[in-house]
Amino acid sequence: MNILFEPAQLKNVTLRNRFVRSATYDGMSDSTGQVTENQINLISDLAAGGVGMIITAIMYVHPSGQVSTFMNSIARDEYISGLKGLTGAAHDRDAKITVQLYHGGREARFVKTKKQLPLGPSVIADDPFYQWNYREITEDEIVEVIDAFGFAARRAREAGFDAVQIHGAHGYLFSQFLSPFTNRRKDSWGGSLENRLRLHREVYRSIRRQVGADYPVMIKLGVEDGFTGGLKFADGAKAAQILADTGYDALEISSGIRGAKYEGMEYKTKINKPAREGYFRNWAKEIKQHVNVPVIAVGGLKSMAMMEEMIQNKEADFIALCRPLITEPALIREWKQGPQKKPHCVYCNKCLEALHKGIPLHCVAFAKKSPP
Repeated sequence: MNILFEPAQLKNVTLRNRFVRSATYDGMSDSTGQVTENQINLISDLAAGGVGMIITAIMYVHPSGQVSTFMNSIARDEYISGLKGLTGAAHDRDAKITVQLYHGGREARFVKTKKQLPLGPSVIADDPFYQWNYREITEDEIVEVIDAFGFAARRAREAGFDAVQIHGAHGYLFSQFLSPFTNRRKDSWGGSLENRLRLHREVYRSIRRQVGADYPVMIKLGVEDGFTGGLKFADGAKAAQILADTGYDALEISSGIRGAKYEGMEYKTKINKPAREGYFRNWAKEIKQHVNVPVIAVGGLKSMAMMEEMIQNKEADFIALCRPLITEPALIREWKQGPQKKPHCVYCNKCLEALHKGIPLHCVAFAKKSPP
């Protein structure tokens, strides 16, 4: 059997294969943050399509972290019953499911509709990448957010999720604290790499207090910003090691803060030849050599041969896909039946452009191929 389709362990959870649906915002919640039937159907399609573990769309843990109107919430107990619809849809078709816990930080511009300002670690007057108003988060507010992540994880476990993942990439709150460009605090939450990781470590401890020692807690980590003054990979790799030592049970390796010079770094287009595939592969490979927890590789992965090679060579433990599974939720099942099959996804990013316009997640370039 191809190693990609062998069962694999993530802490005390056994996945039926090494494929993960990377967290993908879908814009399908209702306006109160509750789960909808469309979201349940989406999870059901993905589970029937053969993926080992589904990571949900981002869910905000605190009202100050909400980034858009049609975004799921896990900020109060009233959401638990609806979330059980997602976990049931996955488990009924033998997939595991993880919730991605989220706070937008200064990107949470939706809070302006409530006459509030978004929160960031520091207000950067000379920031060429960000032109909106926001304010510096206070220490009391940091503690409140840390507690909110713990409470959200407890709700996730009660709702039946197999694990939680912190969104620590793509320029949201955790990226903002980790990056020396956006975190210029002079207190114990800024300065050294260890201080800039304090939020990540305190959130982990908050979650552990709520869910116990046996529940998988993962993080998606942005390990490089890609511009002068931002987070460099050397520090990103050290951050990965520190977080693995802290206790995080798996690391999904991605990019950090977005800006005009590198917009779309985590969603590159024109993945039409092997040289453009796996654009975070080397990051995952380097980090895998220095941590003792599973590494999830993501970013433009489409060739079965490359993915198998990565697992065989111990460059990563799991393979995460986003855009190909928007086009074809049953892609994993089809690969198992015929590994020569090429994904329909052309990485045009029209699906993401539609999301930014408020249109729910769907493949714009091709009709979605769903399992029966």
